[in-house]
Amino acid sequence: MRKYLSVGIMALMLILILAACGEKSKEDVVSKLEDNLEKMDGYKADAVMSLKTGKESQSYNIEISHKKKNYYRVLLKNEQNEEGSQIILRNDDGVFVLTPALNKSFKFQSEWPDNSSQPYLYQSLVKDVLNDSQAEFKATEDHYVFETTTNYQNSNSLPYQEIYFDKKTFTPAMVKVLDKDKNPLVEVKFSKFTLDPEFAKDDFQVKKNMTSSIFGIPASSQEDSKVKEFSVLYPMETAGAELSESSEVETENGKRVILTYKGDKNFTLVQEKLETYPTAAAPEPVEGDPVSLGYTMGALKGSSIEWSYNGVNYLLASDELTKSELIEVASSVQGQQVK
Repeated sequence: MRKYLSVGIMALMLILILAACGEKSKEDVVSKLEDNLEKMDGYKADAVMSLKTGKESQSYNIEISHKKKNYYRVLLKNEQNEEGSQIILRNDDGVFVLTPALNKSFKFQSEWPDNSSQPYLYQSLVKDVLNDSQAEFKATEDHYVFETTTNYQNSNSLPYQEIYFDKKTFTPAMVKVLDKDKNPLVEVKFSKFTLDPEFAKDDFQVKKNMTSSIFGIPASSQEDSKVKEFSVLYPMETAGAELSESSEVETENGKRVILTYKGDKNFTLVQEKLETYPTAAAPEPVEGDPVSLGYTMGALKGSSIEWSYNGVNYLLASDELTKSELIEVASSVQGQQVK
């Protein structure tokens, strides 16, 4: 009897040992992710974001800084177009989108980043995992992988994402944002992730981020004297409308092109290249939210979106397009010119 009892105890111990050495369950990983966020005071991360939403892929270097609880700084650096580099900032005064090279800045009273998915923010990724009770889970050799639904304001075109967490640190390693057919259109690869770093007192202040050569280039000034020619760009998504009129106006400070679309839902797209950029001033207050257009950040305010790209200012306005449709149309203005 003792012999059989001894064998049974040994078998039970072996099962427990094997279970301890095995993979963590979905619940174990989720619990650890929550624990990480609760205990950390902040983080710094470097990543590369690749976009495949247009005919040509684009990539951005991203530097992310977060200090608990509501301090964020996200630097989006476009290597091919330094004027398109931007900073998303959150501090006690609000949320800001800064374009230092153009001396342009917006200020929002917004819930960003809590009001939508953000593929480069640790908290947002964990929140998406927690909010999707049907999230699929698997373990690879180096990562724990979740497939979740997203919470983008234009989530109809990007409804899913795959999130890869490092097995050792439980920090994000890669994110793939997928279309309806599960094709990856946005990919974020993290090259560095540091928990609980030190920050300077002014790291999250507007003045420092607008005046410092944070991208390695100075802000533009009134000394810029010539109007640079620019190619007129056209949206690939038009919500059923067609271009009905195109006009060009010479202004005191540059050139303005106005495209009028008419159809199921009418809208107007204004493009303007300034001869000189304004000197740095207080951020323009916006009743709305910062939104990602993929290739740049825009300011969604009421029935319009304003953004800058390649040194050109854009304004898309419509009383008929929904917010989601405004974002989809604006996101499709990506350098593809109608021939």
